[in-house]
Amino acid sequence: MREPTPAEDSAELRVQSLLRYPVKSMLGETVGSLLMDEGGAAGDRRLALVDAVTGHIASAKQARLWRGLLKCTANGDTGQVSIALPDGTSVKADDPAVDELLSRLTGRTVRLVRQRPDGATLERPDPEQLLDLGLDAEVGGRILEIAQKTPGDSFTDEAPLHAITTATLDHIGVEALRYRPNLVIATPPGYPPYGENDWAGREITVGEARLRVLTATSRCVVPTLEHGPLPRAPQALRTPAAENRIDTGGHGAQPCAGTYLEVLTTGVVRVGDGVTVE
Repeated sequence: MREPTPAEDSAELRVQSLLRYPVKSMLGETVGSLLMDEGGAAGDRRLALVDAVTGHIASAKQARLWRGLLKCTANGDTGQVSIALPDGTSVKADDPAVDELLSRLTGRTVRLVRQRPDGATLERPDPEQLLDLGLDAEVGGRILEIAQKTPGDSFTDEAPLHAITTATLDHIGVEALRYRPNLVIATPPGYPPYGENDWAGREITVGEARLRVLTATSRCVVPTLEHGPLPRAPQALRTPAAENRIDTGGHGAQPCAGTYLEVLTTGVVRVGDGVTVE
């Protein structure tokens, strides 16, 4: 991978879109502005399903059990989240019937929760094995304790925020929503794909917020799955697996696309805001 030149690194970057996902592993919504604080993006991943049998947080990373959640769409701020189901009906997150409806949908007994349990975990089967052996295969992996770097009750995986550039998305040839970012950063012509790898450890100013880039984002099987009406897209994992492997956390070189961030200074970010990488 070619590294950005100093001129490219300081070239005009801007916020193309902002996204939040009120319920973990469901489709979310595009918004015009987002408040970002130490807990991440306001209203993002503030609710999740807990499997009554295993105690794990429901995540489409374990596609065999939970990929159907990506046919649901959650909208609204934390106190007023509405979930659209695949049959076209909708239910409020605080509706007493929501657990029964979601249990019926998933075929598992689940509870929709707003407070992250201490030591909350999810299953992360090896994503490349899932592609090779099939989504319903019994594939080994690891149990991931989520949100260790995110204060509060958010159900983020490994960091408060996630960003990806249009240069990376255009190169791989997939839609941004497959990678579930909070910020999609538009890059100028000639900006290299995976250029955000080189932001690690640096600070970013975007809108009113100041952020620190933590590490590249290792990819699971989720981007390859059906997302609502979108078909499967194996290249969302296979392309970075062939081109952009990085050891981000002591688990060996993993396919990566995008970057994780934390918030240093709280502020509102708006679509169209400039992005400065220090």
